[in-house]
Amino acid sequence: MQSSALDHSQVIVDSHQDVGHHGHPDHRMFGIFIFLISDSMTFLGLFAAFLIYRTISPAWPPEGTPEMELLVPIINTVILVSSSFVMHQGQAALKKNDIAGLQKWFALTAVMGIAFLCGQGYEYFHAEFGLTTNLFTSCFFAVTGFHGLHVTCGVLLILAVLWRSRTEGHYSSSSHFGVEAAEIYWHFVDVIWLVLFILVYLL
Repeated sequence: MQSSALDHSQVIVDSHQDVGHHGHPDHRMFGIFIFLISDSMTFLGLFAAFLIYRTISPAWPPEGTPEMELLVPIINTVILVSSSFVMHQGQAALKKNDIAGLQKWFALTAVMGIAFLCGQGYEYFHAEFGLTTNLFTSCFFAVTGFHGLHVTCGVLLILAVLWRSRTEGHYSSSSHFGVEAAEIYWHFVDVIWLVLFILVYLL
């Protein structure tokens, strides 16, 4: 009887230990959101400075600034916004444990991200103004360049997911933090671009 009671007690202890280990909340996603909130504060500061300069300047852009071309930025906007929907298809495929689908959609997203960066590079190369031409152009390169850096990081995250997905069982419908984190970051970059596009190119 005593041995049986001890065995029963041990089972209860082991059971509580398992619950504590597996039921512990995953704080990694919380960390991702905290990072994005802090990162958004940096963009907020850049946008606020842009608006302040716009408000206090007699003319914005300053007189003599070449007119901004909208064709490439509009194409880039379409590419980036569409890429969020494409990436979501990869997440949906993973929920069905379709790793091939995940790889296909994430690879396409990476290509679209690279296309966006190429478009931005084309715009920089063909711009009729430089970083130090005036206050507007300095703000333009600072804001768009900082966002371009985020797009680059996003593409690298996507490529990292694709690389890790080569290992069988690394991602599944129940284990997908890397995929989810990359998608959330990419959506964040997408939203920031929409705000930037309105402020810099349209207003």
